[in-house]
Amino acid sequence: MTVATAPRLGEKLPPRAIGPFSAADLAEYAAISGDDNPLHLDLAFAQGFGFPARPVHGMKILAAFEPMLDDWRPDLAVIGLTGQFLTPVLEGETASLTARVVKVDETAQGFVAVLRLMAQTAGGAPALMGEARVAPAGG
Repeated sequence: MTVATAPRLGEKLPPRAIGPFSAADLAEYAAISGDDNPLHLDLAFAQGFGFPARPVHGMKILAAFEPMLDDWRPDLAVIGLTGQFLTPVLEGETASLTARVVKVDETAQGFVAVLRLMAQTAGGAPALMGEARVAPAGG
């Protein structure tokens, strides 16, 4: 059995691009998540709120960090994921995800690491700021 080692403080994950997001992507996410807010599905409704296109569900953006974290360290499990949505990513756009280790706490079971998460729109605006907590998988 291999014991997971703690990530280094300040370690940066390789950035990841997601999208572009289509109307079909938004509809599929709405069906799976149960979030059928017309803002994400009805272009005329979104335009009525001043958006030139439908905004992507914020939780879809936040959820994209989990496979990024798993690809980085499959020996770790996500035990917490939070985010604050700042600027919408719109249908047809891409977003860039980045993450950095900001804290590592030793525990009786091993460690818990905290990563700062950032998603940016294609134009560079902050779309999401968040945090992930990871610990050794299976522990």
